[in-house]
Amino acid sequence: MALSKPTAVPGPGADPRAALILVDLQVDFLPGGALAVPGGHEVVPLANRLAAGFRNVVLTQDWHPQGHISFASTHPGRAIYDMIDLAYGPQILWPDHCLQGTPGAGFAPGLEVPHAQLVVRKGHHKGIDSYSTFYEADRTTPTGLAGYLRERGIDTVYLAGLALDFCVSWSAVDAARHGFTTYVIEDACRSIDVDGSLAAALADMDRVAVRRLAAADLLA
Repeated sequence: MALSKPTAVPGPGADPRAALILVDLQVDFLPGGALAVPGGHEVVPLANRLAAGFRNVVLTQDWHPQGHISFASTHPGRAIYDMIDLAYGPQILWPDHCLQGTPGAGFAPGLEVPHAQLVVRKGHHKGIDSYSTFYEADRTTPTGLAGYLRERGIDTVYLAGLALDFCVSWSAVDAARHGFTTYVIEDACRSIDVDGSLAAALADMDRVAVRRLAAADLLA
């Protein structure tokens, strides 16, 4: 990430009780990456502009060990995007991605958010996948993000990043259930949309009153 701080943009992000959470803007989720999200690279410059207007910014990072339980390669005979049942519930199998310490796990080239105060690494438990930035996929193992936000006096979160129908939406649902006023900046996200996952994610967010807005609503 660049060392120079972007020029601040006035807006809701100036409120010390608000935080922007930029979800998984990592090389492996960009075009050409191991688990590319279509158009994922388009989010990066918009994320920079949004972050410039926020006093509080959190970055999240998928951080998988070799042989992670969510990888198709861990399950002989299984293919990418197969669904299996694990102890904590249904699990989509993914290509190997965001391996700890590899270039693919690094933040996207051009991401310029030097004033981010926290990086939350998730998916580092070998036997549990993780979409949400608040809980691992067993829905009981916390990342600690909720406690961090509360300790900082933050009560409102805005989310953007990759992918809307998995890590962003799961994070938004958990944020709302924790009592945070929650917004998803819809045009600052991109989706994978596997077997109707986008429609399901939007419905899940609507059920818990996650609010959706456009980047222009914050940048105007």
